Amino acid sequence: MTAEASQAGSQDLAADGGRPLDIALLTYKGNPFCGGQGVYVRHLSRELARLGHRVEVIGSQPYPVLDEGHDDRLSLTELPSLDLYRQPDPFRTPGRGEYRDWIDALEVATMWTGGFPEPLTFSLRARRHLRARRGEFDVVHDNQTLGYGLLGDVGAPLVTTIHHPITVDRQLELDAAEGRKRRASVRRWYAFTRMQKRVARRLPSVLTVSGTSRQEIVEHLGVRDERIHVVHIGADTDLFAPDPSVPVVPGRIVTTSSADVPLKGLVFLVEALAKVRTEQPNAHLVVVGKRPQEGPVAAAVERYGLEGAIEFVKGISDAELVDLVRSAEVACVPSLYEGFSLPAAEAMATGTPLVATTGGATPEVAGRDGETCLAVPPGDAGALATALSRLLADPALRARLGAAGRERVLERFTWARAAEGTVERYREAVERGGDRRGPRPLGTLPALPAPAASPDAVPDVDVESDRESRATC
Repeated sequence: MTAEASQAGSQDLAADGGRPLDIALLTYKGNPFCGGQGVYVRHLSRELARLGHRVEVIGSQPYPVLDEGHDDRLSLTELPSLDLYRQPDPFRTPGRGEYRDWIDALEVATMWTGGFPEPLTFSLRARRHLRARRGEFDVVHDNQTLGYGLLGDVGAPLVTTIHHPITVDRQLELDAAEGRKRRASVRRWYAFTRMQKRVARRLPSVLTVSGTSRQEIVEHLGVRDERIHVVHIGADTDLFAPDPSVPVVPGRIVTTSSADVPLKGLVFLVEALAKVRTEQPNAHLVVVGKRPQEGPVAAAVERYGLEGAIEFVKGISDAELVDLVRSAEVACVPSLYEGFSLPAAEAMATGTPLVATTGGATPEVAGRDGETCLAVPPGDAGALATALSRLLADPALRARLGAAGRERVLERFTWARAAEGTVERYREAVERGGDRRGPRPLGTLPALPAPAASPDAVPDVDVESDRESRATC
């Protein structure tokens, strides 16, 4: 039975007055506590369900965590990978009994040669799963997998979210890489971006989270401008809200950094903290993220003698995270680039004053310097230090910026607004793609190392030989 037929005669309507949609929401990584993809899926799926739609999240490890209270409209289907980057044994070699098919073999082979296989292999599994359930969904929403498997017929019209082009991350890591071996490793790890670029150009409907990301999708991925639609995401403003009962800790600065990568600019914040503490010795930093044992951040902490002034926390609950942000005198986003910056929106929603760089789309979220935040150039530790010192020394400025930031988020950046905008694009895709043909397939390209009879054979990405790589969240 098709999704339309299953609802024939139903008197229930969605919040926009239209027929409720059956939505397949795909995510190859669903961790809601590390990186933005799991956060996006968790909050968007909840708000879509609140609007009256039925959402089935289809994801791989780490599996998404969905909010409770919407059991009749919100569900999770696990589509397991081999979970090669799991802790405590990342880059593991699976046992013989774990292999199920040629996609598993491809996943391991790509990891062995230093590549990152998950976008491709998840897309292949997702296509097989969706084809077996043809007619059950009105629309398929891909959360930046951009794998070859999603080209062609996936059983329903396809909408894809691209938060920002991963080619930006690739270039920043190449710029920071030292030595030929390290640069070769970075290139091999990010080889999947070639696939994503080819796939993105053939997508009929692309959503993105900011005007900055839209422009970079055009420039980096070659997607035609008229196919891209900006739907801002936002903060959970019920959870991230001011609470005067939470005591503010003097000198506390809070930031979120999911990994020790150049993109997040954490090393510049560490250097800035050292400068701030020469005038305000009680200044200290709490980083929501894993403590790096080596690399530029660890080296900077040691170089400036900040071991006792920086605390790293991970695995905390939502309530603990909110109270941590509330307890800070200042929140900071030191990123060199952001496609949107959820940490900025969430900090502002709590009424915590913000210091943020002008990297990427951060100004679209944080607003104007001196009005809703203090804005500084990316990669400038001196400017960061000046802004942090100014806020720490001025309670009235903190109060004014905190209140203005909260108001800005309430007006522009909420998950309810994001869901409403996303549904508009779903309905356009359903109307336009009623024949369910999906995006245009690729032309002739080299085949993957799969059995010749496999119906899932698809083009391969280029292979570069270097095993050295790194796990991601």
